[in-house]
Amino acid sequence: MISKTTIDQVYETARLEEVIGDFVQLKKSGSNFKGLSPFTDERTPSFMVSPVKQIWKDFSSGKGGNVVAFLMEHEHFTYPEAIKYLAKKYNIEVEETEQSNEEKEQANELESMYLVSEYASSYFQDILWKTELGKAIGLSYFKERGFTEDTIQKFGLGYCLDQWDGFTMAALDKGYQLDYLEKTGLTIVKEDSNNPNSPKKFDRFKGRVMFPIHSLSGRVLGFGGRILTNDKKAAKYLNSPESEIYHKSKVLYGIYYAKQAIAKEDNCYLVEGYTDVIQFYQRGIHNVVSSSGTALTPEQIRLVNRLTKNITVLFDGDAAGLRASLRGIDLILEQGMNVRICTFPEGEDPDSFAKNNELEEVEQYLKDNSKDFIRFKASLLVKEASDDPIKRADTVRDIVNSISKIPDRIKKEIYVQECAQIMNISEGVLFSTLAQIGKKDQADALKKEKQDQKAFDVVRNEPVGEKVDVQYELERKIIESLLLYGNRKEEFEDLVLKENESGDLVLEPESLEIKVYEKVYLDLQEDEIELANPTFRDVYYKLIAALNENEDFKVSDFIAALEQELGNEVSSILMEEERYSLHNWERKDIYPKEKGSVIAQLVSETILTLRCFLIKKRMQALQNETEDAKEDNKEILEEIMNYLQLNKLLNQKLNRVLS
Repeated sequence: MISKTTIDQVYETARLEEVIGDFVQLKKSGSNFKGLSPFTDERTPSFMVSPVKQIWKDFSSGKGGNVVAFLMEHEHFTYPEAIKYLAKKYNIEVEETEQSNEEKEQANELESMYLVSEYASSYFQDILWKTELGKAIGLSYFKERGFTEDTIQKFGLGYCLDQWDGFTMAALDKGYQLDYLEKTGLTIVKEDSNNPNSPKKFDRFKGRVMFPIHSLSGRVLGFGGRILTNDKKAAKYLNSPESEIYHKSKVLYGIYYAKQAIAKEDNCYLVEGYTDVIQFYQRGIHNVVSSSGTALTPEQIRLVNRLTKNITVLFDGDAAGLRASLRGIDLILEQGMNVRICTFPEGEDPDSFAKNNELEEVEQYLKDNSKDFIRFKASLLVKEASDDPIKRADTVRDIVNSISKIPDRIKKEIYVQECAQIMNISEGVLFSTLAQIGKKDQADALKKEKQDQKAFDVVRNEPVGEKVDVQYELERKIIESLLLYGNRKEEFEDLVLKENESGDLVLEPESLEIKVYEKVYLDLQEDEIELANPTFRDVYYKLIAALNENEDFKVSDFIAALEQELGNEVSSILMEEERYSLHNWERKDIYPKEKGSVIAQLVSETILTLRCFLIKKRMQALQNETEDAKEDNKEILEEIMNYLQLNKLLNQKLNRVLS
């Protein structure tokens, strides 16, 4: 267990905007920050971060919470893992008690797989640096590639001995379970017909130098291994198989080391292999990642898109099938990103070019030779088509198809104009072809827009095609008032219902200075009102207790103590005004009222409105009873009349509040 002292220090030290900024490109928006959702595929930012409140809200997915909740959602950390991650980031020493063997066995499967992968990374590094074979084979190879010792250590490079089960036996001796060694792909397990109770076990990466693959937060997900022999039957590079923690299509090699530089430089260099990344990084260009030899996927592109809108793809000078490789780049255009292409001189690749040239020379080459993707592709294909009319026709369709992927209409038109000149064809033909390709895309986009709008309405808890749930909104407003102003003392000018000498109910003025939470609690208690929404009801009682017990009540501490589902709901409520700011209401001549200046009025008005709503609801139920009854029920009619009188008085009271 992590000590409370450590947890408190982590919450006090961690800055939400800094932590999220490691994963999402944030831009200042008033007193807050906004960016693209890291949980959904969106082009318009709806992810909001409040440095003041230290909470975040993703309006496209409905998720929200504090700094720990973000790490648990985004990185799938457990609560202790998130605390440890933050402690490491802010150099906080973690105080914790030793786990028992029983507690270790109870660790969930994902965590067990992470632990196995982290152990493997450490083991391979120890073999590389501390054994004679490791130094002679693995370390020598890396140094021959031009990597310094600092670089080798930085990227956690290692070596797996050329033994059938050297790593596997070492891991088993350390207490790691064979089940998790197999699930992470580090060990290959095969049944032995001669000995069913003792299956055969082999190291997947035997005799290979090792490249650990990290998540955006730095956790070891899997490995890439390069063979050092000339065995033609064995693959040159071998990756970990797909597992619960490693999904090749969702990972970019080097993203952990590159994320801050990508955001800072506002550009990402995309290369093909592990050594390309490492050599560039060593040379001084840190904003570089690799797809590890696989075709680029939408998930990988979104990883980059959260950090920058600009990506430069680097190709070898003699890259085979360059045209085929270019097709994959259409996926980047679909994400609304700006794509540039840079090819190296014949016989060179990013690895060799960075190794053989100084930093200034590499930077200058990239600057001078990076070309806009559409122009690069048009020039390349026109050159290939030459005077063949059929090839030229195919080229036109290929280019227009790429242009059709670009979401920005202005960019589309500019590219059509430029490509018309390059391909010596009329703009009209290109626009006509673009329109044909776009018809289906527009239909799909319209369908998706409707689905997104429906999902957004659900997130806001507004039933699609129905009226707003008034009671839900009023109860939500009560919770919001308690969160924002619960401990503030306010002077409530109220009209109190009293009986006069004749026994009639009348309104008499009364002024009372109390805390907001006391006002809310007393009013709801007086009318025996219980919140209908179970989540709000749960949060309400926890809030009243916390406000009553803590003079220095802090929302961040309150959220930290809640279960994740409740914390998400509280964050959603607190970020409500930020949601509305996304719509730029002022541009539509709508000016929402400032809350802070009229707190007493806001609280009184909300409670009174809820009371009126519940009275009307009760009156409607009573009227339904009389309609169903065969004869008039005097008691019901009398109750309705009393409610009518009360409702009239409460509305007078509301008018006083609103004046």
